[in-house]
Amino acid sequence: MTTTHLLYLHGFRSSPQSAKARLMADYVARHHPAVHFWCPQLPPSPAEAMAQVREGIAAWPRGAMAVVGSSLGGFYASWVAQQQSCASVMLNPAVDPARDLARYIGEQTAWHDPEQHFFFRPEFIAELRALDVRQLPPAGPELAIIAKGDELLDWREMAARYSHAQVRLLEGGDHALSAFADHIDAVARFCVLAGDGDGAGDDEAGNDGAEAAAKARDQRA
Repeated sequence: MTTTHLLYLHGFRSSPQSAKARLMADYVARHHPAVHFWCPQLPPSPAEAMAQVREGIAAWPRGAMAVVGSSLGGFYASWVAQQQSCASVMLNPAVDPARDLARYIGEQTAWHDPEQHFFFRPEFIAELRALDVRQLPPAGPELAIIAKGDELLDWREMAARYSHAQVRLLEGGDHALSAFADHIDAVARFCVLAGDGDGAGDDEAGNDGAEAAAKARDQRA
């Protein structure tokens, strides 16, 4: 089945204004206008963030949605995929944010607006632990794009965490995945996004191609 609804989840201190989120939004609008794209501004509390997401996608068709997440958003994307049994794409995903974000407890600033402050509270660590689905088998097809040059997260840990997924292991690169534009076509193909800005998705051949891509993806997962 093709994807008609796409969720994008940003990372810690990030926002829908991140370069990757904007690239994804623009790409979908240009090439797959039939797809409903949503990138919410997530609150600092992991529990509140996932409650917001859960409410926002409650009416979405489970069999025709996918989720993309970056860094902490990748961790969240794995949780969402477990709940929805949908395809997921993780971009330099956080593997153990409960461990890694403990040192950030306290006042923080938003990455894209340093004037905006928020407080990362100690209880958020337990909320992150409650969302950890590493012990569960994948509930849907997974793609992980991992840069060996990530300066914040260990690429080996990411690769081990998603060893069962389709993995694009990039030489060099950085945590922000600055070369995301080079991989966005692959993300769209993996998610089997519905429609095409050039009309390819409107004819029978286009639909047959999308269905074949979906079957191939699901068989590899």
